[in-house]
Amino acid sequence: MSNPIPIRMGGYGPPTTGFSRALKFIGDRLAAQFGDRIDVKYAWNIMDFGYKAEEIVWLVESGVLTLGYQSSSYLTDRVPELGFVDLPFLFESNEQARAAMDGALGQKLAAAIEAKANYRILGWFENGFRHISNRVRPVRTPADLTGIHIRVLPSQIQARTFELLGATPMIMDLTDAIRMIKAGEIDAQENPLTNTVTYGVHKFHRFHTVSNHFYISRPIFLHRPTFDGWPADFQAAMQKAVAEAVTFQRGLHEQEEHEAQRAIEAEGCEIVTLDAAQHAAFAQAVEPLRREARTIYGGDLFKLIGG
Repeated sequence: MSNPIPIRMGGYGPPTTGFSRALKFIGDRLAAQFGDRIDVKYAWNIMDFGYKAEEIVWLVESGVLTLGYQSSSYLTDRVPELGFVDLPFLFESNEQARAAMDGALGQKLAAAIEAKANYRILGWFENGFRHISNRVRPVRTPADLTGIHIRVLPSQIQARTFELLGATPMIMDLTDAIRMIKAGEIDAQENPLTNTVTYGVHKFHRFHTVSNHFYISRPIFLHRPTFDGWPADFQAAMQKAVAEAVTFQRGLHEQEEHEAQRAIEAEGCEIVTLDAAQHAAFAQAVEPLRREARTIYGGDLFKLIGG
């Protein structure tokens, strides 16, 4: 075909990650259906090209990339409603979180994003439950975080969470965080185990706590003028491919978390898994934030989390 539809998909991880494999899944589904009607290319890790991870937001919004993903926390300044899903201990399980993000809660948040940014939101990848790693000491109680400087996502709610837990939060992009962790300039970070291993943090942090303090989703966003300009059959095919890729990616994430735990153990690190009483102590420490959230967001969003 002389003028194929160009599709440029990008992320911020190696091609072996579940997110990159999910992008390839989307491209393969579309290529199988449309053949030479499309031209698909990938930028697996924009950090390899000198960009910061956070810059994928504008790369898609400006149309340089057609499709990307990013943790929803990166959009909270522009879309305050997204701060709701930054709340600590909001979900108790993957199943509860997935049902909420695939249901009315995810639809409401997608509409809020589309009202304030130049995107179409077609689904939610799973970044999953996040855990604490550090180079100082084992963390079993909030008191163990006292005096520890921890990198957090660009979210005031996440920063407030770690203030209540006794740490000193430092908001910064992933690119800067990786550099500072390797240089020993910050003490701690919080991420799914998969991300901790993907970015090599486990080689610098000996202590890991399975805390499940946040569950974060990554919206799959497309450049809206591009998507809206496609033929109807292609729009529908993209929506279907993304929906199938979400299921695929979530399955990969579960596998990756198990593999990452083994990699952390193989590095000689110490992994603490909080028991019920320890977990409750963390949740209790941030209860003031949850009370404030009911005033900020009202009760309607809380009704949409299910469980």
